[in-house]
Amino acid sequence: MVASPIRSSKDFWTGTIYVTIGSGAILIALVEDYGIGTAVKMGPAYFPMLLSSLLILIGLISLVRSFITPGTAIGAFTVKGLLLVLVPIFLFGLLVRKTGLIVVLPMLVIVSSYASREFRWGPVLALAAGLTAFCALVFLKGLGVPLPILGSWLGD
Repeated sequence: MVASPIRSSKDFWTGTIYVTIGSGAILIALVEDYGIGTAVKMGPAYFPMLLSSLLILIGLISLVRSFITPGTAIGAFTVKGLLLVLVPIFLFGLLVRKTGLIVVLPMLVIVSSYASREFRWGPVLALAAGLTAFCALVFLKGLGVPLPILGSWLGD
């Protein structure tokens, strides 16, 4: 049996995922022919391209590190954890206009947090309340994102 040169499988797969997602985002921006522009006159693809490039750089650093630094193995894959993270994200997208941000965002945080083995009600409720207040202030009030605070199902 041949020994693998990979010393940290977590770093290897993290780097692989980052490089893949970053490359995909750059490819989409190039194929869709969004204008990149310059640093002085930014086009719609400028900031996503910059973030994607940084993501690729972090991924490459992680990949190199996976061959140099020993690390821990990747934990067991669980369908329960995957569903507890993905389902609330889809529900957020489906329900945010009908229920409002202050209802669906805490639900997302609480249910997603339940996927962790270190789940405790106190910190999770504090995180849900803080994140909801932060998002309402920054995105709804500060940036004017057109999402309801309370949706039509709740009397808005």
